[in-house]
Amino acid sequence: MNLRIISAIVATIPALAYSQTAIDAFQLSHSDLRGTARYMSMGGAFGALGGDISTLNNNPGGIGLYRKSEIGLTLDIEASSVKSNTSIMSQSSSQTKVSVPNFGYIGAAWLGNDVMPYFTWGVSYGRVVNMNRRFKGQARMNGSLYNHVAQYSDGYTTNELSAEGNDGYSSPKYIPWLSVLSYNAMAINPIGYTSQYQGLWQNDDAKGPSSGVSTFDVDERGYVDEYAINFGGNIMNTMYWGMGFGITDIDFTQNTAYTEDITNAVIMDPTANPGNLEIGNANTTLSNYKHIDGTGFNFKLGVIVRPINALRFGVAFHTPTYYNINQSSGADLNFNYTFFNPSGHNINYSGTPNEFRSWKFRTPWRMQVSAAGIIGKSGIISMEYEYRPYQSMSMSTEYGDELTHYNQDVKDYYKAANIIRVGAEYRVVPQVSLRAGYVYESTPTGSAITNNEVAVYTSNPDDTGTNPSYTLDNSTQYITFGLGYRYKNFSIDAAYVYKHRTSEFHSFTPNDAYDTGGLTATPYQAKLTENYNNVVLTATLRF
Repeated sequence: MNLRIISAIVATIPALAYSQTAIDAFQLSHSDLRGTARYMSMGGAFGALGGDISTLNNNPGGIGLYRKSEIGLTLDIEASSVKSNTSIMSQSSSQTKVSVPNFGYIGAAWLGNDVMPYFTWGVSYGRVVNMNRRFKGQARMNGSLYNHVAQYSDGYTTNELSAEGNDGYSSPKYIPWLSVLSYNAMAINPIGYTSQYQGLWQNDDAKGPSSGVSTFDVDERGYVDEYAINFGGNIMNTMYWGMGFGITDIDFTQNTAYTEDITNAVIMDPTANPGNLEIGNANTTLSNYKHIDGTGFNFKLGVIVRPINALRFGVAFHTPTYYNINQSSGADLNFNYTFFNPSGHNINYSGTPNEFRSWKFRTPWRMQVSAAGIIGKSGIISMEYEYRPYQSMSMSTEYGDELTHYNQDVKDYYKAANIIRVGAEYRVVPQVSLRAGYVYESTPTGSAITNNEVAVYTSNPDDTGTNPSYTLDNSTQYITFGLGYRYKNFSIDAAYVYKHRTSEFHSFTPNDAYDTGGLTATPYQAKLTENYNNVVLTATLRF
């Protein structure tokens, strides 16, 4: 099914004309290893341990282990590097960010009875995910994006594709904005007086087949923060319970630029009537902007059971986070071309208006089970498993009506991720502890999308954000180390966290239902190697 078919579907159900896609849903749903230095240095395997401010966002049952009040503050320095590899080159981009990703307060009150000796409460701020990522690269072309656009533009008249003939909102046909941009900038051109279109790429040996190089530049900036309010208690010093409410805040901005530089391109001579298709050199730059912000809420339940002093078990459940989202987007297409005959250089431009939309979104729920062993007075070993079904993400209109087609894309593109966390701590002397951890998160990308069995939609026909590219994440790994020092009621902890992930960047979807003359563009892929190095410091005071 191509975008032309999607246009027809959307035209019959106007309520479906929303900006979000399954790609956006995942971008807003995943999370990082974030928290205090002690929590991160042990790989976040705290589901059965508790006793740390980070448990407010993990297993709220951990708050029940507190017998004193506590206040803590965390500082994080992150240096990241993303390397892109294509068929012709490798290119790296790096950046360094400093933030305060976690602080909070936990209070404990003794109730004076044996059944529930303590009642605890806490509030915290925590960064759930850092979405800062910058990468760019270059690849040899095997067809043009605009041949792809020309194919799904077939059937629209030139008047419908003209800037005057499409307002992007009330048009009954919901003409894809990328078709409108491409036509008005002359990156696609009508064949004679027909409603069929020609892209820039051609394979005519007599004229000299097209060749070229394309470049991409992606800049993503943003975060998801959570403000947690938790309550918990201690039942007979054996079971520790907790419940928490989370209020989340999203802010995400994406800027992308996609350029094609083609020799022996097919270009329309606008002085002819109808325009003659000539041969020349073409350079296009498609720039896209997207900004997403919103707030959400969730609920968490958790318990830790200690049957004996040396053994603990934990279970936690997180409801989905329910979001109200605001989104704005826009795009520009610049086209520079030079004719061989007649000679001449021209510049065309086409742009969309800025679009503002609102929608609702539900992230996947989460389930965690964990176990920890306490070795004498010196050692801790902890393990945790988390199940996160990304295929359960769901989107709806701002009025609550389900967006069925987009939710089906979610099921086609994504699957459940399995997360394993392992941590250990050894107390060298009463004041000094050494820590280490490891995290493995399986790929959330489904087999249908990796095997090119489905088309990938990054915008709908009525969306002025026309970015056709997308990134698919593979598995993620963390290796962590840490050191802690405690003196009376004060402690300071340090952690080093290394995160490694590989991803695949696609210039546009490889699936298309139409292939005119074998000129369907083959989108190039870039393998992304992402490395993140975090140095984390946490200061904690107990009273």
